[in-house]
Amino acid sequence: MDEIRQAEAELQGEFQLFDNWVDRYQYIIDLGRQLPPFPDAARTEANKIKGCQSQVWLVTRRVGDRLEFDAISDSAIVSGLIAILRRVYNGRRAADIAASRPDFIAGLGLDQHLSPTRSNGLHAMIGALRLAAVAAAAA
Repeated sequence: MDEIRQAEAELQGEFQLFDNWVDRYQYIIDLGRQLPPFPDAARTEANKIKGCQSQVWLVTRRVGDRLEFDAISDSAIVSGLIAILRRVYNGRRAADIAASRPDFIAGLGLDQHLSPTRSNGLHAMIGALRLAAVAAAAA
């Protein structure tokens, strides 16, 4: 759990460097541009996240007791949100992901500055990751 909390704290520190939400949104978009390539073959209906206004594809894999994932979106801001989720959760112990609460969303101010549809999509992605983490932790 310490790895997740540390990643959350680092993100909060980075967000505090920006004076306004215009700059924070640009930072989120820039993070999304740095996502690793996502294979076209994985852009399937089975990998699509339901509940997102944008198209989002997510694939997860268990590596030992950890969960790794890749995701991509057709939206620049949602891609940035994916990058944030990767910073917090990718490569972490599956049991820690399953047990953690996404309090960092409020800590970053995303709960107040995302549109309702983007917020729903963010929570849908977190829900999918938590389900995968529960399954990986149980395996």
